[in-house]
Amino acid sequence: MAQPDLKNPDLYTERVPHELFAQLRREDPVYWNAEADGAGFWALTRHKDIQDVSRRPDLFSSAHEHGGHRIFNENEVGLAGAGDSAIGIPLISCDPPIHTEYRKLVTPALSPGRLEGIEARISGRCANLLAKVPLGEPIDIVPLLSAPLPLLTLAELLGLPAEIWTNLYDWTNAFVGEDDPDFRRSPEAMAATLKEFFAFAHALFEQRRAQPGPDIASLLANARIDDRPASFKDFVGNLILVLVGGNETTRNSISHTLAAFAAHPEQWERIRARPELIKSAVREMVRFATPVMHMRRTATADTEIAGRKIAKGAKVVLWYVSANRDEDVFADSGRFIVERSNVPHLGFGTGQHTCLGWRLAELQLRVVFEQLSKLVKGFEQVGQPRRFRSNFINGLKNLELVCSPAQS
Repeated sequence: MAQPDLKNPDLYTERVPHELFAQLRREDPVYWNAEADGAGFWALTRHKDIQDVSRRPDLFSSAHEHGGHRIFNENEVGLAGAGDSAIGIPLISCDPPIHTEYRKLVTPALSPGRLEGIEARISGRCANLLAKVPLGEPIDIVPLLSAPLPLLTLAELLGLPAEIWTNLYDWTNAFVGEDDPDFRRSPEAMAATLKEFFAFAHALFEQRRAQPGPDIASLLANARIDDRPASFKDFVGNLILVLVGGNETTRNSISHTLAAFAAHPEQWERIRARPELIKSAVREMVRFATPVMHMRRTATADTEIAGRKIAKGAKVVLWYVSANRDEDVFADSGRFIVERSNVPHLGFGTGQHTCLGWRLAELQLRVVFEQLSKLVKGFEQVGQPRRFRSNFINGLKNLELVCSPAQS
């Protein structure tokens, strides 16, 4: 087969190349991807191999000192790929025991008990947003629903005013959009974005140190990890992680699922006929969307994956977007099926780095589509959405839809 460059962000600007990933799963599932500007990496495309690697943090490291969790080396170019040394190390770029300490710190804030209290407020915000969505005419659903809902939820979890969601939207796009000129217009523009964000983060850090509350920002600002207080740099790194993880995943899962229902109207008919399906269908929604396409590990010793020899220090990239279409795990893997049961998707990662906020993401998806099922008879997509130029985030910048009213 030809030698595709999975790192090239232009490979994903029209759509995810699912046929290419299917070919790799069949013919070269542990694929060596050369890099013009790096040492190259091993690309894993099968569900089982990705699960196996994810369960061995001792052998496959996410740690910053080994390069971190992105294809580029965070210890060389910074967390956001912008070369800024003022951003510290987030928990996603740590191995046990440091990673374990962080998870124990943050998990209570995202526990089922905590989320039970937040569901009514998410439902209220969702209803308010949907009340402003015009039915029966073309609209861009991203700024009306997909983007604001998870960011308003994040604002509550961080103890921030609701109106800050538009700033959070711009900042998170810039943090993950290193290959997209819409998000990184110039080095000067990125420097200005970072300056603005650092000013916000520093004020938040000082406020939460002086007057801590039950919010996640207070937990991060007052953390003691490895028997030392969190630094401002580490607070910034973890704040970026919370903002990106809590926003990009849910936002793009909502958008991709709306596009899927437009492309598969019979699936929306099933949801409307049996809305109780939504609770389990959210897992199929995340599988089909796979908003984060990959994560990276680094081998800490010579080893093997599926018979391929992996040298110590080699980068190993876990392509979740391929694993979630693995035919050995998901029957009719290319189809969106809301009645699919037993959906062991990797859309939230797997192993020690499973997304801490997965319950919150599923809750928001459930709320959105429960409310839409009462309001909307069907969806018609108008034109093609503009996609992120990214090998990392499977993102839609816009999504033009006509939402037909349930009562016309």
